[in-house]
Amino acid sequence: MKLVVGLGNPGEEYENTRHNTGRILVGMIEEKLEGKKIKFITPDTFMNNSGKAVAPLIKSKKDLTQLVVIYDDIDLPLGKMKISFDRSSGGHNGLESVIKKLKSKEFVRIRIGISPSTPTGKLRKPSGEQAMLKFLLGKYKESELIELKKLSKKVAEAVETIFTESKEKAMSLYN
Repeated sequence: MKLVVGLGNPGEEYENTRHNTGRILVGMIEEKLEGKKIKFITPDTFMNNSGKAVAPLIKSKKDLTQLVVIYDDIDLPLGKMKISFDRSSGGHNGLESVIKKLKSKEFVRIRIGISPSTPTGKLRKPSGEQAMLKFLLGKYKESELIELKKLSKKVAEAVETIFTESKEKAMSLYN
C-alpha cells in the first residue's frame, strides 16, 4: 500500500498553523492524486506522538519503501521543499516519533519550508524557545497559504514520481 502521511496536530485551533504544514499539504495533494491508489493519512495524534498512528500501518520493510512523510521544516524557506531518505529527524519531534515507533529511518520524507526569508534568501527564523513555539503554532497569512498551494503541485508531482519511478528520480528532479 502506498502511504502518504501529513504530520501536524488535530483540532480546529491548529488549522492553518505552520506546524500543520504536513496536514495542509496532504489535503491539497490528495485531490490532485485521486485514483492513483495512494492512501493519505493525517494522524489524529498530536505531532509528538505521530509514530503511534503510523507504526500500525507499516508491517514490513516493503511497507517502509511505500511510505512518504510530509512535514514542516523551519530550516527551509516558505515555498521550498526537499526530499530526503534515511536521515535523522533533524530535531523535528513528530518525525522523531515516527522514526522511533518504526525503528527505522529508511523511508522517504518531504520537508516543506515554513520560514520567511529576506529578498537575498536569508531565513528569518525566530530565536528562543517561546518565540519558536509562537511561530510554529502561528497561523499562516493568506499570501503564505497561496504560496503553499503553488508548491502543492510540485509536491504532488514528486509523490507521483516517488511511487511510479523512484525516490532517486524524484530527488534529482525536485531537490
